Amino acid sequence: MEVKNKYVSIKANINGAPEESDFEVKVENISLLVESESKEVVVKNLFVSIDPYQINRMKSQSSSQAAISFAAAITPGEAIDTYGVGRVLVSHRPDFKKDDLVAGLLTWGEYTIVKEGSLLNKLDQDQSFPLSYHVGVFGFSGLAAYGGFFEVCKPKPGEKVFVSAASGSIGHLVGQYAKLLGCYVVGSAGSQEKVKLLKETLGFEDAFNYKQETDLKSALKRCFPQGIDVYFDNVGGKMLEAAVANMNSFGRVAICGVISEYTNASTRAAPEMLDIVYKRITIQGFLAADLMKVYADFLSKTIEYLKAGKLKAIEDVSQGVESIPSAFIGLFNGDNIGKKIVKVADE
Repeated sequence: MEVKNKYVSIKANINGAPEESDFEVKVENISLLVESESKEVVVKNLFVSIDPYQINRMKSQSSSQAAISFAAAITPGEAIDTYGVGRVLVSHRPDFKKDDLVAGLLTWGEYTIVKEGSLLNKLDQDQSFPLSYHVGVFGFSGLAAYGGFFEVCKPKPGEKVFVSAASGSIGHLVGQYAKLLGCYVVGSAGSQEKVKLLKETLGFEDAFNYKQETDLKSALKRCFPQGIDVYFDNVGGKMLEAAVANMNSFGRVAICGVISEYTNASTRAAPEMLDIVYKRITIQGFLAADLMKVYADFLSKTIEYLKAGKLKAIEDVSQGVESIPSAFIGLFNGDNIGKKIVKVADE
């Protein structure tokens, strides 16, 4: 027995901003007859994650590609792996049975054949939450927000926190975790709609539309007259330069992403090094994979906050495999609010 699997691939390496013409939806036949001794698991994909870092995997060359297996280069024409949630169709492994809900490394497609050793975990689904939460707030985006803020930034109550791309998949959670700790929080975003969301829905003390600011250093000085203690950076570039210029002594910067630089190398940041030296500023990059030691704490606290109504998980969900290229491209145009997810199939 076979099923037809639609999946998204790139036609060739992408070294600039992604366009619709860079992608194609391909079709292959997948057999549901798996040998009894096989360790492969056939999964029907339900929700898949759309993340900016994937563009670095699509380039002909990127320093990130050799750093960690999750960032390995993508071969044109082949299925693109991503974090996702699905339902087991076929398994002879004792740890996975037919109809089990699972989360792990799936593909931008309708089905995934998960090899032995690949990331895959059985889900104990809490019916009070949408299944898609396991792709976003309970997945690597949530872990990066929680672990990056608490483990890397090492914040204290009352400190002044700045979050860039604050309405995005990670930023909107970071700001809320900071608020729950008792920090003063300001975010930047790319539209007035997003600024309104940050201030009126998520409780940020202030927010600004960076596209309307002619001088980012002045904008941050206006929002932080007493300086910034913690900067959670999702964008890099000129925003990082401006944040460093406004940092207090012993300020901490957590570099989660540099989306402004992914498709345009000319926007690379050049923060004032004298500020870093004389203010003794700590700047640290990190990956969600570094933070697994706090996963249990992250999950229990996040579930507690969500159930108490103290935390809001915002999702931007598109429908169907065919929508994946436009969903991905939209990340670089600032189209999404919250975590970008594609619903591949009904639960």
